[in-house]
Amino acid sequence: MTILSIDTSGKTASVALTRDGRLLGETSIVTRLTHSQVILPMVQRLLDECETDISEIDCAAAANGPGSYTGLRIGIGAVKGMCLGRSGLKCAGVSTLLALAYNVAAFEGNIYTVLRARNTICYFAAFVSKGGRITRAHDDCLMEQGEVCELIRSNGGRAMLIGDYAMQLKAAFEADDSVILAPDKDSIARASSIAAAVEGDETLITTPEALGVSYLQPTKAQKDRAHSKES
Repeated sequence: MTILSIDTSGKTASVALTRDGRLLGETSIVTRLTHSQVILPMVQRLLDECETDISEIDCAAAANGPGSYTGLRIGIGAVKGMCLGRSGLKCAGVSTLLALAYNVAAFEGNIYTVLRARNTICYFAAFVSKGGRITRAHDDCLMEQGEVCELIRSNGGRAMLIGDYAMQLKAAFEADDSVILAPDKDSIARASSIAAAVEGDETLITTPEALGVSYLQPTKAQKDRAHSKES
């Protein structure tokens, strides 16, 4: 399967082209321009450089959240547009947290992906990595830092923290060498990891009509609780 993948969930715009799990090309840039200005030219440039026509793509995939509200809509919108322009093109939406876990698939142990939401609340998911295979252990959710720490301690074992909330979370495990931070190079969005997630779980493939964004917005109670802590 040839997959064109897009990640516009954060500051990094990333596109990748893979065929049967083999990376053909990938481009990632941090830009002050909006993703709507750069992502489609990046896609076209990558296809040209890989000497691949859009008609050869079997599946178009994008990060579907959590992340930047505008960025996510741009990525999902681009994939929907491709599908409308070509009947029969498959599409997939991949959790940003799952894609981050695939960035460090070579790690053996528990992977905890944590992205900043607000104050001590983070976007959280847990995975088990073994032999390069990623298995989900906890659904994407919003979770208080204390709850995350309690869960990590109860699970035990080797653990890797990845995401822009990882360093703050690591402070709670400063004396625990079994809990480590992902390398900086692996902590940025990579579209190739979106493709890897689809290769690993083809149930992520859906119809253009069903493809949507998962914002995981904080509930009012969580916002009120965070606000009271800030006061």
